Amino acid sequence: MMRGLMIIAVVMTSVGFLLSMSHPVAFASMKGALIRAADQTLKAKPARAVEIARSDSGEFSLRAKINGVSTPMVIDTGATSVVLTYETAKAAGLPLELLDYSVDVETAGGRVRAARLTLDRLSIGKLVERSVPALVVPRGQMKTNLLGMSFLDRLESWGVQADRLKLHGYPDVSGRNRRDRTAIN
Repeated sequence: MMRGLMIIAVVMTSVGFLLSMSHPVAFASMKGALIRAADQTLKAKPARAVEIARSDSGEFSLRAKINGVSTPMVIDTGATSVVLTYETAKAAGLPLELLDYSVDVETAGGRVRAARLTLDRLSIGKLVERSVPALVVPRGQMKTNLLGMSFLDRLESWGVQADRLKLHGYPDVSGRNRRDRTAIN
């Protein structure tokens, strides 16, 4: 995108110079129009943000969508990765038959072997991330899906204030269609 803007800038500068020499009034009009167009193009959309209230048990629980499938999750800043239960991974249509459970994971319930995979899409409210690294544990090894650092590290910032967890994504400057963003359910 930057390369395209640079090419347009060079071409417009050249045309502007030639126009300013031969038609100064037309140049002034075109200059104003270009400045307005550049302002509209370069303005970033507001940052995407989600707030989650602390539950009575002290956790930050939420509903996320994994590949479009809604599922409960708990924020776990101590988890290096997003960790899914076997049941959630199956519901999300992930290729469980191809997984290799070769990653040692220490959970609250003890040691377990997990399998690495990549989630096509993980969304929490207005926050949408693609190609998110994750782990899946075998059937019955965990009861809760964990939203770990492989998702949180992609955010601009996150923090807790007054029993509310605030997640802030980077402003959307991609120009993607609004349908690509998901509202919190």
